[in-house]
Amino acid sequence: MSVVSFGELLIDFVAMQHGVSVGEAYAFQKAPGGAPANVAVAVSRLGHDSAFIGQVGDDPFGHYLADVLDSEGIDVSGLSFSTEARTMLAFVSLTAEGERSFVFYRHPSADMLFRADQVRLEVLTNRKIFHFGSVTMNSEPSRSATLMAAQAAHTRGMLISYDPNLRLSLWPSADAAREGMLTGLQFAHIVKVSDEEVEFLTGSHDITPLWRGETQIIAVTHGSKGATIYTRKTKVQVPGFSVRTMDTTGAGDGFVAGMLVGILEHWGDYISHIESIARFANAVGALATTQLGAIPSLPSRAAVDKFMRGP
Repeated sequence: MSVVSFGELLIDFVAMQHGVSVGEAYAFQKAPGGAPANVAVAVSRLGHDSAFIGQVGDDPFGHYLADVLDSEGIDVSGLSFSTEARTMLAFVSLTAEGERSFVFYRHPSADMLFRADQVRLEVLTNRKIFHFGSVTMNSEPSRSATLMAAQAAHTRGMLISYDPNLRLSLWPSADAAREGMLTGLQFAHIVKVSDEEVEFLTGSHDITPLWRGETQIIAVTHGSKGATIYTRKTKVQVPGFSVRTMDTTGAGDGFVAGMLVGILEHWGDYISHIESIARFANAVGALATTQLGAIPSLPSRAAVDKFMRGP
């Protein structure tokens, strides 16, 4: 049983100096990233089969990223290389608390030009979970490619996980971002949102407007304070773990991967195990904050199990 992630794969240049803007930083550390790609890597490191579908540039960064995923044992047969645009870059600066601000180089980038007719749907065959996010829905043709892939996964009876990832600077307007982010909910069985995203999408802290006919679980993350997991019948609050945070990039993606791995390992009865699944997901997310960069910081299964056992 395995997970297919669909979306962006990029290079994060993380500022080496905390508490400054991107423009003020004097040096950056290169790190592979992109929310759906982070999930793919985390799932693999947690011991499950993982695949990725997306597009990067036919350039040194794009081939580097393909090699990174391949080295993690991820099926990259669904990864395309564009000769029309370059791989997306993101420059990330961090506050003293490890929170982030982004400047994206994406005008356009290869992921934005990914077309529906390029999506290799055979990658979905014999896989259980399809995970995607909202970033590739902010322009055409990638919007149509994303929705087509989600529909194809739905038609195949896959469990669908969705992250309405708020990156406001990538959208033409706040209204366009809200509409686009809400669009993905129609396919989702599992939804992961942060407190900030709930407020942006609903105008309040009430998740009720986010439920759709297919939704089974909405996981609301609260940063270091943990998460609240909602099912159709229950609400469970799961505290976070205390760690020394260096960089929160990829923490939410680690949480998502932890949730999906927990669901795979309790397939057929995961709702009744949702509290333990969320605790595992919190541990993955917490460990992902202890190093710089997204993919470099995602933990192995052995590291998570040891962390949860305690000292």
